[in-house]
Amino acid sequence: MIDINSLGSIGELIAALATVITLIYLSAQIRQTNLITKARFGHEITQRTYERYFQSAKDSEFSEFLSIDWSADDLSKVETTRILNFTVMLMVDLFDIYDKVEQGLVESKHLDFRVHTLRTGIFRSPIGLRAWDFWKVTREKEFVEWFENNIIDQKAVKELVKAMKEKNPNAKEVSSNIFRIDD
Repeated sequence: MIDINSLGSIGELIAALATVITLIYLSAQIRQTNLITKARFGHEITQRTYERYFQSAKDSEFSEFLSIDWSADDLSKVETTRILNFTVMLMVDLFDIYDKVEQGLVESKHLDFRVHTLRTGIFRSPIGLRAWDFWKVTREKEFVEWFENNIIDQKAVKELVKAMKEKNPNAKEVSSNIFRIDD
């Protein structure tokens, strides 16, 4: 016959096994929830991209806006404002994706796609550089360095600044954190 101490030991063993099984189950649930969350974020990010492409396909005014030379000297104030707003939207999107990749919430392919797209020169234009100059103070040093090395080709920026100085030798070297549409 089993004494009371033996029954207590068997009960403790069963409780310990139940605890281990519960922890394994909870671990699997957390892993599954993380995968679902990652997939949902990835889907939402892809949906944002598709929506932009759809807008440009169906809206001729938006397509015209995207096709103008964003570095042109004769941009109207309305065009400049639209470019600034669009550029800021791209930056906020990039900030979001970068942060989610760093947190492990989305795959790096979403960030790689945006980097590839933004390397086309949007942030090498005077307006793009002005927008970046304004927003970079809101980001950590690590991100600023990453952005400038991966999006803004420093050699191209130096060439642009040199060309702008040649065009206007009286221009002052000022780092402005304010959008100025009238300059």
